[in-house]
Order: sequence, then C-alpha cells, then structure tokens
Amino acid sequence: MEKICRDDEGLFETRRWKGGRVYKVFAGSVFLGILMIWVYRLTMILRGSSCSWALMFGVFGAELWFGFYWFLTQASRWNPVFRYTFKDKLSLRYEDKLPGVDVFVCTADPSIEPPSMVISTVLSVMSYDYPTEKLSVYLSDDGGSQFTFYALLEASRFAKYWIPFCKKFRLEPRSPAAYFAQAIEPNDAAFSAEWIAVKKLYEEMDNRINAAMKEGKLPQNIHEQHKGFAEWETGITAKDHQAIVQILIDGKDETSVDIEGSVLPTLVYMAREKRPHRHHNFKAGAMNSLIRISSEISNGEIILNVDCDMYSNNSETIRDALCFLMDEEKGHEYAYVQFPQDYDNITKNDIYAASMKSIREIEFHGLDGFGGILYIGSGCFHRREVLSGRHYSKHWKKNTKIDKPIQRVTNLETLEAKCKSLTTCSFEDNTGWGNEIGLKYGCPVEDVITGLSIKCRGWKSIYFNPPRTDFVGLAPMTLSQTLVQHKRWSEGDFQIFLSKYNPFLFGHGKIKFGLQMCYSIYCLWAPCSLPTLYYSTIPALALLNSIPLFPDMKSIWFIPFAYVIVTTSVYSITEAMWIGQSRKAWWNEIRIWLYKRLASYLFAFLDDVLKVIGVNKTSFIITSKILDEDVSRRYAKEIIDFGPASSMLTILSVIDGEGCHPICSSFHASLFSVNL
Repeated sequence: MEKICRDDEGLFETRRWKGGRVYKVFAGSVFLGILMIWVYRLTMILRGSSCSWALMFGVFGAELWFGFYWFLTQASRWNPVFRYTFKDKLSLRYEDKLPGVDVFVCTADPSIEPPSMVISTVLSVMSYDYPTEKLSVYLSDDGGSQFTFYALLEASRFAKYWIPFCKKFRLEPRSPAAYFAQAIEPNDAAFSAEWIAVKKLYEEMDNRINAAMKEGKLPQNIHEQHKGFAEWETGITAKDHQAIVQILIDGKDETSVDIEGSVLPTLVYMAREKRPHRHHNFKAGAMNSLIRISSEISNGEIILNVDCDMYSNNSETIRDALCFLMDEEKGHEYAYVQFPQDYDNITKNDIYAASMKSIREIEFHGLDGFGGILYIGSGCFHRREVLSGRHYSKHWKKNTKIDKPIQRVTNLETLEAKCKSLTTCSFEDNTGWGNEIGLKYGCPVEDVITGLSIKCRGWKSIYFNPPRTDFVGLAPMTLSQTLVQHKRWSEGDFQIFLSKYNPFLFGHGKIKFGLQMCYSIYCLWAPCSLPTLYYSTIPALALLNSIPLFPDMKSIWFIPFAYVIVTTSVYSITEAMWIGQSRKAWWNEIRIWLYKRLASYLFAFLDDVLKVIGVNKTSFIITSKILDEDVSRRYAKEIIDFGPASSMLTILSVIDGEGCHPICSSFHASLFSVNL
C-alpha cells in the first residue's frame, strides 16, 4: 500500500493500492478488445451479414450495453483507498471530550424479526467500549408490538449483568445470542462461575420471550411490571395505533446502574403513530422520528443506525468512527462513516453469493477514493447536524469540546408525552422533514438518496473496513429470499436513476464524475436484465437454427472475443482469491450473478416501468429472519433451496432448460464478473 496521508499527528491514515497502475493498463487493453468487438459487429451489419439483420443488431445492442456498463464499473476499481485508525491517539487526546452517541435500532415486524434477535442487537450496542453516560440506545418498533416492548423491558434488566460482564472479561462479540452460540465454558474458575450464571440469566430471559411469542399473548402479571403496557390496552394494531414512547433506562438517573454501580446507557422504546390513511414512509420515517425524540432526550452529536439483525461485532467501533470525525485536519469534511456489513451464517462456498465480498472488499474502497461511499442504511455513523440539513462550508470547523448535557427540567412522564407529539402522523405536514431535513422520502432505498444528497451539499464520507468485522447479521438461506432481496434493492436503485436524484444530473458539478459513475453502477442493476436476457436466449435459439452470430475460430475477429473472455475471467478469479474466496465460491457468485439478472433485476425493471406509468405503487418487503430447521440444514450442506414457487423461479427454470450459447454466455459473464 502507498501512503497518501500523514500519520504523525492525525487520528487516521489513508493508503492507496500500489497495483492500481497495472490494473489501469489491463483495463485499457480490455477496453481496446471491446472496441474491436463493436467494430466487428458494425462491419457485419454494414456488409449485410447472411444471418438475420435484426438478430445481429440485437446482439450488437446487448454488447454495446455490456461495454458501457463495464466502463462504468471501472470507476470503482480506478482509485481504491484503504483507511487505518489510531484509537490510542484518540484516547490520549480526547477521552474527556468524547461526544454523545445515539444509537438507532429499527425493527418492523416481530413475526419475521424475532424480538429475541432484536434485543441481542440492542444489548450488543449497549455494551460498547464507550462512556455509558454518553451512550443512548433507541429502538424503533414500526410493528407497535407489545412483544417487542416486553423483550426490550427484559433486555433493560439483563443489561445490568451483561454490560459489566462483557467489559470485565473483554468479550467479543457482545451480542449474547452470538457470543453464547460460539463460546465454550472457560477453564478459569472465577470466569467460569460468572459465565455460567450470566448464561443462565440469558437463557431464562430468551425462553420467557419466546414462550410469550409462542403463546400469542402476555399474561397479566407481565402487564403489571411496567406502566408502558397500558398503551396496548386499547386494542391497537400494527397499522393503526397511537404514538408510544417509553424511557426504560434513564441514563441521567443516578439509580439507573448495573450490578457494579456503573451508570447504564439510556434505553428508549418508540413506536411512531400509524394510521391506515397516512403513508408512513417506511424506515426513513422511523429514522426521522428517532432523530426528533432523541434530540429531546439525549441529543447526541453522533448518530449510529443499525438494522435489528445487524449486531455489533466489535466493541471499539465507535472509537474507530470518531478517529475520522474528530481528526484535527480532515475530520470536519466528513458527514458520515460507513462500515461494511457481514453475515455469520455464510456457508464455506457462499452458495447464494450473499456476502457480496467483491463489493465490500474492492468496490466500496473505490468509491471512497472518489470522495465517499454511498450510505447503505445500516452500520453508519452520522453527524446529527448533517442529517438535520447542514451544508458543508470550508470555513466551518467543529470544535472538539465537551457537549453540554441536556438539562432535564421535566419528569419522565412529561418528557415522554412531548416526544410522543413529535412522532404523530401530522407532525411532518408542511415541514422540511423527508426533503431538506432528515432522511429522504419517496424511494425504497432512502439511504442511498440521503447519502447522495449529503455529498451534493459539499460533504465527504468515509468507508472503513477493519480486520475485525464491525456489524454482522443473517444472510438469506433460500434462493427465493435472495432473489426477493435483490429485487427490492435493484428496484429502488433504478428508481433513483429515473428520478431527480439521477447521479449524473443531481450530482453534476457537485460530486466528482467518477463518483457519479460509481453510484450509477448500482442504479443500473435493473436494466442490465434486458441485454442479459437477450444474450442468454437468442444466440442459443440461433445456434439451433444454424444461424451464425459469432466469428469462426479461424477468423481474426475471434481474437478480441477470446481476449476479453479469457483475461477478464482470469482477473475475476484472481481477485476472488485475493479477497479470500474459494474457487467454488467464485463460481457460485457467477451463477447467482446470472440468476439475479434474469429474475430479480428483470422483475425490478418491469415494476419500475409500471410505477412510471402509474400502474404500480412503491412497496417495501422485509426479508424474514425466522430460522427454519429444515432450511437451515439444507443451507449448511450447501444444497440449493428454491423456497416457495414464484414467477422469478419460473423464468430461471425456462432459461436454464433452454441453455446458452457457450461464447455468448462466457462473454457477458466475463464482462460483468469484475462487478458482481
């Protein structure tokens, strides 16, 4: 790595990949090969090839798109940078000046996001290696479920034992579910005694929560344990209920301490008001409600948001993020720090290519080199004032001083009532929320357009990918779940491209052209389906009818096809090995690449077209986190589980049965294989 940023005084260091020059030469040669393929197609069309003009023109159109899209993908590999933090310097300089941090955890449906899983994530972020008096955790429950509230109440009690236990023995990870699933009883007698006791407390809590979920109701004695259960006595439903805000742990209360007498982090439950006739703006609406109520309760300068299935895997994550945001020379330029997401249930050969390792280990570093990674919705540290709409100014520089804590002048009941008024359906009417303030509305991938808007206000962002993964969750375990997840992502990304937030239009003159290209890589996932579908079917049918669409192996025009296929394939598998994938994992990624483009992206494209003409409406589908034993068993053995029947699976079976022309399948796979 080539160092490009000083490390003598700063809190972080930036290095550039030394192999960049070699890659640029390689990319230039591939581009020349693509140009030669285009020349061949034009020559055949102008000469009046013996095969159908329409067929040849269609293949040429597909190859034009493949070449254009390949050109876009090069931006993500052109200038990758890698970051390294110095947490010891942060502690030496600013330990008594660390800012308040508010952590937002979002959940929506207890039937597919089990409360026991949700509270393990909550407990993992409550246990950060960070001053607890400066740490507050908020759970947004868009399902308005009393079971989720009950689970959080149980977590607030268990935290008194779990947090000091983690810090005393420096445990990793600090999600109790993840820790006890992989840990074995220690040999040390003192450690073992506490380990057994805390594990017993956790299992008893987990059993109570799961028993309540299985029963479908909470017994009366549980309702009597906290005043908050009164909110559910009016027969509310997930889509029709009043605003609910309950402060379960008040970090400013001297009596809110753990078993060792240390202050506990503030813990708050929120379920914003839902009414059937009001659009609630999905996760973006929940996040904006959390921004408002947290400003009244703790008002942390830094906001971390995580999905309910993405537990913290590194207790020092906050300090890593602050190394960038509090750096004396560069820190004032950065609006947010994005961490990668990983999964703890990935099989040995990543059967569904769920880890998206090439994106995480290669492409996101390339985006960082052009001024910032996109905001991916979880595992991201934001400056509160940036989310509140602040524009960047080179004359502004944040002072590293101790924030004055909010002076509490009202009791908790009054404070909760005020916070409820901030989460009603009508609060945002005729305001800038969802447009100028907070996360953006109007798109299923609100995180991406929010991050793009922040950069267009002059800010930069940081991508930090440390050796120890910071956030870990659950990957889909069936092919159907994988396809549905990617349909949702590609559908939302293409909506961005069709909207006023098109990276080339909205970002023109505001962000670097290379970053506009990087954003467009993901925004154009969906339309990639059409040329891929054509290239996977038409040449095969032409071959059956003895219609030649490709040059003979003896022809000189065969050379550019062979060169592009061989060199890009070799590079692709070499890159896969470099980032730690097996050959079989690489092959699985190629296979799932084709499945996504023929199914997920195709249906996403069609749905977006229907939305444009007003036939369809935007929806948000949550991937289930419920673990089925049979599905888990097949997944562990790397047996493909198709899941329930769907139209996406139907089209895959039809095309797979038809087969593909060997040259065409190799060509379009090779061009896309460096951007899976």
